[in-house]
Amino acid sequence: MKQMDADVIIVAAGLSGLAAAVAAAEKGASVIAFEKSNTTGGAANMAMGPLGIGSRIQKEHMISLTPGEAFRKHMFFTHYKVDARLVRDYYFKSGDTIDWLMDMGVKFAGVQRAFTAPEATRAYSDGEFTWHVVQPEGGGIPGPRAATAMVKAMTDRATELGVQFMLETPVKEIMMEDGEAIGVRAVDKDGEEIECTGGAVIIATGGFGCNPDMIRDLCGFEFGKDIFNFAIPGMVGDGIKMAWAAGAGHTPCTMELMYQLPDNLNHFYVEGAFRQPCLWVNRLGERFMPEDQIANTTFTGNAISMLPGRVAFAIFDEALLKRWKKHGPDLVSHVHPHDLYEHFEAQWERDIAAGYEPVAEGMTVEELAKNAGIDPEGLAATIKEYNEMCAKGFDEIFEKDRQYMQPIGTGKLYCCRQTVGAYGTLGGILINHKMEVMTPDYQTIPGLYAVGTDACNIYGDSYTFTLPGNTMGFCVNSGRIAGENAVDFALVEE
Repeated sequence: MKQMDADVIIVAAGLSGLAAAVAAAEKGASVIAFEKSNTTGGAANMAMGPLGIGSRIQKEHMISLTPGEAFRKHMFFTHYKVDARLVRDYYFKSGDTIDWLMDMGVKFAGVQRAFTAPEATRAYSDGEFTWHVVQPEGGGIPGPRAATAMVKAMTDRATELGVQFMLETPVKEIMMEDGEAIGVRAVDKDGEEIECTGGAVIIATGGFGCNPDMIRDLCGFEFGKDIFNFAIPGMVGDGIKMAWAAGAGHTPCTMELMYQLPDNLNHFYVEGAFRQPCLWVNRLGERFMPEDQIANTTFTGNAISMLPGRVAFAIFDEALLKRWKKHGPDLVSHVHPHDLYEHFEAQWERDIAAGYEPVAEGMTVEELAKNAGIDPEGLAATIKEYNEMCAKGFDEIFEKDRQYMQPIGTGKLYCCRQTVGAYGTLGGILINHKMEVMTPDYQTIPGLYAVGTDACNIYGDSYTFTLPGNTMGFCVNSGRIAGENAVDFALVEE
């Protein structure tokens, strides 16, 4: 068995683990980071950027949101059913963390909100300008995977500081002695066992988005059936299980809900094209929310999760398609390509020809309903009612913004079945505001820390999409806070 030693041991080198590694190394600690994959970054390699409040960029853009204001918005949104001190420390750290990343060479394309709410609800549900979107390597328009440039800069900084990365070497167990974490046991790619002792251990394994059994048992969804979340290979809840085995308390586990198509990245133009305030119905053909609110993907994901079969259907016709091709979409996405409708029809025809199940078309309402799996009588009644309200210029059911009240029924009808999605899982390990792991009776476990989505239990029942970039923000800030505190603990212990 190979023996190793470090002041701080990081279990997984995703975004939160990288932040912990850099923060600990900057304070002079020796750091070893174990990672089961052959690269660093984890789910952050799929993402766009973290939240920050009070950063240099925001000040330059005259964005006046303060950490205190964001804290209050967050706590009101969650009805104070989360750890207020943890949220407070995270938000008050977040602006400086953006500056810290910039000092590492991370370039941000700017700061933006994820969506904008209609005027009638803007005061209650609008997004704030907190999302610091990373500038992709080589320039270009930011989109999914833009944050790989940030991962690279953080990895380079960690390496420069002497952090030792043990890739393809998953940790199997937290070593405990007299109730204190003293190291880990791992196995490298050749099967050699490693015993690494240290002053502090930080768990940062990224949740269990690739573990269907845990998703079912802890969150109540059937992966690949009624939820299609991002499932990064290797994220199977290892860290959470190891923490529980070491005596950690449990917290409720949730999914960071949104909505998306199965295998969505291979159907990106179709997915993006339907994220519009057209007509949205359930299996019974009935509307279920004001469609001008669908830009808030958390609210929409929540709504779909409550419908029959946990599915919804977005429908538009040739007239709406022609309008969007000429004038652009009604709702602009910062995630999907801006040239959606230039490529939509080619992607649509490919998907129809390939039998891609979520999409359907028809020249009549009855034909569309049959092809899509919607109750034909219910859909026909809804479209009749909806078109009558469009003619009046007012939505008598949900008071949808009248500018989006466009009748349905001209030419070909296009339909896309919408399913619940999630960026990943949240929660599992009980921590305090110092990122110290706690027992079920709220006693700290000396030397053991947990960060990122393994311990992110700050959203209550719904992700705070109104403060976008939040999960990446929590990952990088919790990692940084844990790294700093772990060094203080480890070096005092010595």
